[in-house]
Amino acid sequence: MRQRFFSWSEIADAWPAARTGMIVNLELFAVCGVAAGALGLLVALLRTLTGPVFLPVRLLAAAYTDLFRGLPVILVLYLVGFGVPALRLRGLPTDPLVLGGAALVLTYSAYVAEVFRAGIESVHPSQVAAARSLGLTHAQTMRRVVLPQAVRRVTPPLLNDAISLQKDSSLVSVLGVVDAVRAAQIATSANFNYSPYVLAGLMFLAITVPLTRVTDHLAARSARRRGGGPGAGAGAGPGAGGTAGSVR
Repeated sequence: MRQRFFSWSEIADAWPAARTGMIVNLELFAVCGVAAGALGLLVALLRTLTGPVFLPVRLLAAAYTDLFRGLPVILVLYLVGFGVPALRLRGLPTDPLVLGGAALVLTYSAYVAEVFRAGIESVHPSQVAAARSLGLTHAQTMRRVVLPQAVRRVTPPLLNDAISLQKDSSLVSVLGVVDAVRAAQIATSANFNYSPYVLAGLMFLAITVPLTRVTDHLAARSARRRGGGPGAGAGAGPGAGGTAGSVR
């Protein structure tokens, strides 16, 4: 065990490449997190539009969330990462890092949309009615009354999605992107020693464990404010069960 999984010499040799690869993971996580949050919020707002005239928009938004929540992330990565370049259309990106990021955004925006939608629908309709009676438009009501409360209520589930996204950023390695996992794989295949995989795992743990503790703290504080149990409001991401999420 010590020789195959905890060889300090192998870990030291793999450290420079793994560190560079982890920077790729972090950059991908930051960009995809912002993009998935913005797209997810847009889809959630489209799903909460009222009136028969917006029925086609609501149906399209619902179909989007159902599709990408039902597909495995790895399958979306294959379809986008390998399928888009196979089209050979001008103007489409061919960089595997960009395509992998697009696949992650498509998948996680669907989960984020459901989290936002649950938060929006948790705001009591009387508050919306009161805001409209004061002369606020629908857009002003959403921006000034509904969204501030909704975002505050779903912060723990959103952080749960962020943790899952950080871990799933390593899946872009299947497209040839040299991230921390791919760098560890290259080092392992060269020396048939699995210590570089342990190094990559420790690097991910150093990021995800603090995020998990922050999520637990925010969930507990939200539960205390509502008078619920210590586990209320957590676990709504693609990697856990919850009110607004589902298990991948």
